[in-house]
Amino acid sequence: MKKIGLIVLLILILDQLVKFYVKTHFYLGEGVEVFSWFQLKFVENPGMAYGAEFGGLAGKMGLSVLRIFLIGGIIWYIWKHVKAHNNYYFKIGMALVLAGAIGNLIDSLFYGMIFDTGLTWNPEISGWVGYDGISKADFNGYSGFLKGCVVDMFYFPLFDWPDWVPLIGGKEFFSYIFNVADASITVGGATILIFRKNIFG
Repeated sequence: MKKIGLIVLLILILDQLVKFYVKTHFYLGEGVEVFSWFQLKFVENPGMAYGAEFGGLAGKMGLSVLRIFLIGGIIWYIWKHVKAHNNYYFKIGMALVLAGAIGNLIDSLFYGMIFDTGLTWNPEISGWVGYDGISKADFNGYSGFLKGCVVDMFYFPLFDWPDWVPLIGGKEFFSYIFNVADASITVGGATILIFRKNIFG
């Protein structure tokens, strides 16, 4: 369990450092080209991983509560099965999934109270409203507990599909903007899937 805890801690530190830096140095929507195929582009996400969302503010708060229960379930599963599956594939895969889930939960729970500006829900237009300027971590808060939005920044505009491709022609190959936590969940899940025979065999 100590190795799992160490991986989770390292991923969380990296995730939060990157998020804090972007949130306090970038304007909402600002992008910086690192390479032609990779940008840092600051967006805020009130929903799930890779920008998926539903249900407005109520859906966003419900998702935060659901994340808490899912994280509890992941911790229980690791504790229950770590001895039976005492291998690096299990430990690394589950640690990455757990770290990513906690990383995005931190944003949802606390960012609304830590930062002075962020996306807010406007019931009159039934939509999320942006803001001007650069956020400060002054603990004045722009919303409240469970109402914070997740900070995303990694954007890979690799290429557009040719126009002649049905349904997706002219669209970006990968248009999602994500963060360290999202990547951690993805890599962890892929590790468990690819090496499932090594883990559970």
